[in-house]
Amino acid sequence: MPVAGLVPAARPEQTHADLLVRNAKVFTGDPGRPEARAVAIRDGRVAALGDDHDLAHLVGPGTRVVDALGRRVIPGLNDSHLHVIRGGLNYVLELRWDGVRSLRQALAMLREQAGRTPKGQWIRVVGGWTAEQFAERRMPTVAELNAAAPDTPVFVLHLYQSALMNRAAVLAAGFTRGTPDPRGGQIVRGRDGEPNGVLLAAPSALILYSTLAKAPTLDEADKRTSTRHFLRELNRFGLTSAVDAAGGFQNFPDNYATVVDLARSGELSLRIAYHLFPQTAGQELADLKRWTEMVRPEEGDEWLRLNGAGENLTWAAADFENFSEPRPELAEGYEAEFERAVRLLMENGWGFRLHATYDETIRRDLAVFEKLAAEGLFPGDSRWLFDHAETVSADSLDRIAALGGSLSIQNRMSFQGTAFRDRYGAEAAAHTPPVRAMLDRGLTVAAGTDATRVSSYNPWVALHWLVTGRTVGGTALYPAHNLISRETALGLYTQGGARLTGEQDVKGQLREGCYGDLAILSDDYLTVPEAAIPDIESVLTVVGGRIVYASAEYEGLDEALPPVSPVWSPVAHFGGYQDGGYQGGARQASLVAEAVAESEQHRRWRVARGAASDAPVPFYDPCFDH
Repeated sequence: MPVAGLVPAARPEQTHADLLVRNAKVFTGDPGRPEARAVAIRDGRVAALGDDHDLAHLVGPGTRVVDALGRRVIPGLNDSHLHVIRGGLNYVLELRWDGVRSLRQALAMLREQAGRTPKGQWIRVVGGWTAEQFAERRMPTVAELNAAAPDTPVFVLHLYQSALMNRAAVLAAGFTRGTPDPRGGQIVRGRDGEPNGVLLAAPSALILYSTLAKAPTLDEADKRTSTRHFLRELNRFGLTSAVDAAGGFQNFPDNYATVVDLARSGELSLRIAYHLFPQTAGQELADLKRWTEMVRPEEGDEWLRLNGAGENLTWAAADFENFSEPRPELAEGYEAEFERAVRLLMENGWGFRLHATYDETIRRDLAVFEKLAAEGLFPGDSRWLFDHAETVSADSLDRIAALGGSLSIQNRMSFQGTAFRDRYGAEAAAHTPPVRAMLDRGLTVAAGTDATRVSSYNPWVALHWLVTGRTVGGTALYPAHNLISRETALGLYTQGGARLTGEQDVKGQLREGCYGDLAILSDDYLTVPEAAIPDIESVLTVVGGRIVYASAEYEGLDEALPPVSPVWSPVAHFGGYQDGGYQGGARQASLVAEAVAESEQHRRWRVARGAASDAPVPFYDPCFDH
């Protein structure tokens, strides 16, 4: 961009910056220098911070100068629990309802997509939404799915609680009257005994995973394109790093091949630290042993590196987070195999992460760690953490601290908080999870989303939850003593994630020598009204000095991507997250029209139920009083 008042300095080329962001309100995250007006990046790292005048001498003939136009600049965000590898392999196949404000709009999207989806393919809505976000405050019905797409299989996943399938999807999945319910799941049936299109996690989500796995997948070339577009979508919100939590149906090394290929060719636009997750019950120890002989934690580079095992080590030790169902009772005696897995990892210098929703699970796991601590394995040099920990107790937090553990929390309660409150009560929900208590103990705490099959991947929805304690539907869950400041929340999304991967010296702050990862925000996170936080996006995202996403005044400065493939992809027509302030005048007009239609529909609904008068409301404008 042209910048008045900055003249290339007559200095040796090696002293010049590759990229200079000026005229900015920089939040550095560095207590030693919390603010600046300009950031210079050279060779992928922050070279200097200061005022525009201070850094003017770093502008040379090859320097790209970006005027932030007074906007807020922050260190690049780091989602500490994101299923980024699995999400990338499937992104272009998914119709995303993330950010959709009404069920009416969601069904219209589904109906339109049915018209372009070829025979043999499925329409899949895979997480990132909840009924609370809709104006109608309800889920779709199977009848509505059948009406919107009578012939195309439709699979709609709702958190890790349930899935809805239209008639064509039930047929394509092979469900019949004689199909048995899998362990921990239920195929809901009608009076005639036939599957009616509803699947329930009761409480295991494996029935949801395994059914989704029956849908067609992409070929290798399209997986590559899909992953690049998903990473660009994450860059759109200022994400520059993520810790991949592996997950079900993510096999190593096969399903990691795409990100490895992109890393080798220099085409990753997001830094990824990944984990390995045993997929087959009964084979976990064999898999872990084989992996410890194949790779070592921290192998790789600043773009792609192994961080350890998990989030499951053994299947028997994993609980499930379906708050619409009672807490699962884990099998007696799982600790013996679990102990062997933990011992194997710690003796080989491997860190790990553990899926644990409930304190009952955490207490049992901690007892195993304390037994191994007597042998000197805890606290050791390897990093380990609990994921989720919604109901962790004060006593368990003290034990985690004593054993050198950390915590990674996600905003699952912003999507499932109402279900939790309805089952366990408002008092229990008020400290689920106890974020302030974690921080008060000096524990390392990092924030994330658990996207893409539970929460949305939009980090600003998670930051809004941390700051306000409200669900996406506006339900207040937490009192003031369990809320944190905007600055603290941002730290969990930057420095917190860096600590989990041992990169806190080079990532999570804008400081000389750190990675040149930053985002220029559409709105100032530190000052906008709380209700506006989820609507924030990045207008320019930089990773290692590369501009990987650009919109608004900066559109066209980022790297070109290949077109979305296949051409019928929902992403090619609707994009990803459905909210945002930088989608153009036509999009804004469409949103206004939708809002007007929804308002009128709601008025008619209230009139039909006697809650409002059908009499016309006279127009009144106080301007005409003068």
